[in-house]
Amino acid sequence: MLTLNNLKSPKGAHKNIKRIGRGQGSGQGTQAGKGHKGQKARAGGGVRTGFEGGAMPLYMRLPKRGFSNAPFKTVYAEVSLSTLEAKFDNGDVTKEALIEKGILKGADKRRPVKILANGELSKSLNFVNIEKFSKGAQEAIEKAGGKIATK
Repeated sequence: MLTLNNLKSPKGAHKNIKRIGRGQGSGQGTQAGKGHKGQKARAGGGVRTGFEGGAMPLYMRLPKRGFSNAPFKTVYAEVSLSTLEAKFDNGDVTKEALIEKGILKGADKRRPVKILANGELSKSLNFVNIEKFSKGAQEAIEKAGGKIATK
């Protein structure tokens, strides 16, 4: 029987790390596994990612084309109807209420909220200052007798 006093990792789960620079008896003595001299043998030595020995790197040789909106896109904190069904009895659904009930955590507290139509909604909830709704979610809210109040 597995209990706390005989609990241990399976065989081979923990491998000893290579402790370099710890003398001759360590098995990594003299040059500490770094070979003889050169840039990569020095402390802080080595070259940056993409460096090609001074030649023009590939990422600089290739043409740059188009525009990416990725740095400017809006990321929403997504909340499903099934979550609201479980956490709210009735009344107003605001961003503050979502944070208070523990639905929005971490970075989602700072993001705009979008309500998604995952699950069913039987309660009439009033949504105040919620930024976005999916089409299905909007229909489900209105069908349940809820209201969407914009800013």
